[in-house]
Amino acid sequence: MCRNIHPLNNFEPPATNDEVHAAALQYVRKVAGTTRPSRANEEAFNRAVEEIAHITGHLIEALVTTAPPKNREEEAAKARARSAARYAS
Repeated sequence: MCRNIHPLNNFEPPATNDEVHAAALQYVRKVAGTTRPSRANEEAFNRAVEEIAHITGHLIEALVTTAPPKNREEEAAKARARSAARYAS
């Protein structure tokens, strides 16, 4: 899976529309195999991003968990530590 797509569920505060859109964009880029579509494919590309973002928003709203909400700063710090350990020389 694309490393730029991050989990969006169970955060306090909840994922923003911008975060959902960014994840949808990364997904469509990965599936399409391009970061920028040609003019001929631009409409289909953008429509796919909007539809996936819309459905993702519904999914996040519908998911139920008993786990306590995660803190964004703590999760970012964990990710930085994992990255530092992975790329340490």
